Amino acid sequence: MAALVPMIIGFIWYNPKVFGKAWMEASGMTDEKVKGGNMALIFGLSFVFAVLLAFEMQFIVIHQFHLDSIFFGNEAALKDVKAYLDGSQAGWADNFRTFKHGVLHGTTGGILFALPILATNAIFERKGLKYVLVNGGYWIVTLALMGGVICQFN
Repeated sequence: MAALVPMIIGFIWYNPKVFGKAWMEASGMTDEKVKGGNMALIFGLSFVFAVLLAFEMQFIVIHQFHLDSIFFGNEAALKDVKAYLDGSQAGWADNFRTFKHGVLHGTTGGILFALPILATNAIFERKGLKYVLVNGGYWIVTLALMGGVICQFN
């Protein structure tokens, strides 16, 4: 479900009535370039990448995934910890498993991870601030919503 978020937000965000015209101007895209692309391949690969992103996002927004990893390599301790966690999980298994908490982590990931990557690429590609703001804004909103969906419903 979370893998659909980038597609849905992209259809809205890059619509000409929202930021589509600004994106086309900032990126140097033309109607001819857009129409000349293999849209099945573009959207198919975009969905595959969204699935990969959603898979990784669960480890960022769901804190419970990290508990076991502390003890990897120490099988005796891991076995004891797993036994303890399995017995006591009812009291904490749903802690920080809200849409709001996922949005928090998704937003910080967008600002502190995706935005610097996009900005670095933009500097070398000689793209302007508008390009960074349009694409960075998209990824901040998208990761925020993906984080919310994953944290609430996964």
